[in-house]
Amino acid sequence: MIVIRLCKILLTLALAGFAAIVAYDNVIDYGMNYTFVQHVLTMDTTFPDNTLKGRAITNEMVWRVAYTIVIVAEAATALLLVLGAGAMAMNLRAPAARFNRAKALMVAGATVGFGLWFFGFMVVAGEYFTMWESKSWNTEEAAFRFYVAILGVLIFVSLRDEELA
Repeated sequence: MIVIRLCKILLTLALAGFAAIVAYDNVIDYGMNYTFVQHVLTMDTTFPDNTLKGRAITNEMVWRVAYTIVIVAEAATALLLVLGAGAMAMNLRAPAARFNRAKALMVAGATVGFGLWFFGFMVVAGEYFTMWESKSWNTEEAAFRFYVAILGVLIFVSLRDEELA
């Protein structure tokens, strides 16, 4: 059904729009979000008796590199998703095999986004730097919403399309 293909394209564009806005916001409001990275990496708002504070990073250059990686990953997610939606749109009425192959860039973009918000925010920031202990600099709930949305769309888009009637 063509409507299913259109839905896959639109949901991919919705994810791309989200990732693009997040990347844009992190560039435009650089200071606020840079402060977030600084607090997470220094572990200065975790529990006072946290025995894992030896992991803390207090090097400003590392903070900037980490934040740059986050912004680049967000932008790459958006770009790959837009390109993926474009590839699917260009093959909207194509045979199923060609439309299914056109999903590759979407899958790549969703994988980068999932990697950022799950691995970067949940595993590295949340667990390694114990961000979950911070009352003021904990973004695990937001990251969870992001990567679950990405995962849901990725699963839907990855479902094989059949030939159009």
